[in-house]
Amino acid sequence: MRTKKHFSRFLISGQLHFAAHSHHPWPDVSFSAQQQAWLDAAALADRKWDKVFGDVLPAAQAHVARILHLPDPRSIAFAPNTHELFMRLWSCCPRDVPRVLTTDSEFHSFSRQMKRLEEDGKAEVRRVSVAPYASFEERFIAQARREHYDFVVFSQVFYDTGFRVLDLDALVRAVSDSATVVVIDGYHGYMAVPTDIGNIAQRAFYIAGGYKYAMAGEGACFMHCPPGYAERPPNTGWYAAFGTLARGQAALQVPYAEGGQRFMGATFDPTALYRLNAVHEWMLRENLTVDAIHTHVENLQSRFLAQRADRDLLKPGVMLPPEGQPRGNFLVFRHPRAGQWHRSLLDAGVVTDCRDDRLRIGFGLYHEPRDVDALANRIAGLRID
Repeated sequence: MRTKKHFSRFLISGQLHFAAHSHHPWPDVSFSAQQQAWLDAAALADRKWDKVFGDVLPAAQAHVARILHLPDPRSIAFAPNTHELFMRLWSCCPRDVPRVLTTDSEFHSFSRQMKRLEEDGKAEVRRVSVAPYASFEERFIAQARREHYDFVVFSQVFYDTGFRVLDLDALVRAVSDSATVVVIDGYHGYMAVPTDIGNIAQRAFYIAGGYKYAMAGEGACFMHCPPGYAERPPNTGWYAAFGTLARGQAALQVPYAEGGQRFMGATFDPTALYRLNAVHEWMLRENLTVDAIHTHVENLQSRFLAQRADRDLLKPGVMLPPEGQPRGNFLVFRHPRAGQWHRSLLDAGVVTDCRDDRLRIGFGLYHEPRDVDALANRIAGLRID
């Protein structure tokens, strides 16, 4: 996969960027898209919103729907971040103390929010341990069937290990109460691993964004919103009324648009949506599919792990999850000195990242086999023990 030339503005010469799972480099096409957003604002001023809601946003919805195999692009709502979207969804719960089923490995924005709500007695949260990995899906399904919950929230690919849930449909179907809100955090899955939620599109919310593998940067987060759930979010912004209003609403009610737009907020910077569209259109022109990207990454990961075994790299770090378990597009190595490893690698011109005692190394479509070899050589040249 020869795509590095398309990232010429972002990749620094001599530096090895292995943090695709964090801030993914942007392809060059996003630069002209960023400029176009500015030019449209200059030429149209307030009328730019006609273009945003008439052309830019629908195009972005169509791209997301195509990647996720959704039946209706209008089910997609956009926001500057996923936390904003989730809190609008949370506002829909009629109970004073919602009961939540989730895991012990959700990303900080959600896990922090739940802990804070628990402190004030405003949420009851049961967390299923992701490890042991081989039995996670079975254990989560059993717990979902055992009790009633108002919210069920889990990741497609877990940020702290890269462990990947293969059967999203099974976890969603395990929630028998039709009133329960089911949310999939797909941020490390969208554009990284092949994802088809067509069979559960009528049942589950799916949240992701452009910061990572969608290569569009900040501000392009989205949520797929199934019909019939949380149709009138109390936490609402005036953009939620744009477009065709839902039929049958009483004249005295606050009106909501149909589809995912019911979760829209208020005035935002649309530049990220320009970048998102440019990236997807570039991928279509280059015939770059998510399947091809993931296969490419798997080959790079195998190449690195073979060199790790042959040269004792990053030992005695423990890889999470163990080899043989399904994973996303990054590798995780746990060690008490992971932070020191991260700093030493940065000094050697290798960009990775660290979460607590876990070093994360991410691979992307902009990498070539020789980049992996260079990574292994730089690690071998460091004093890491």
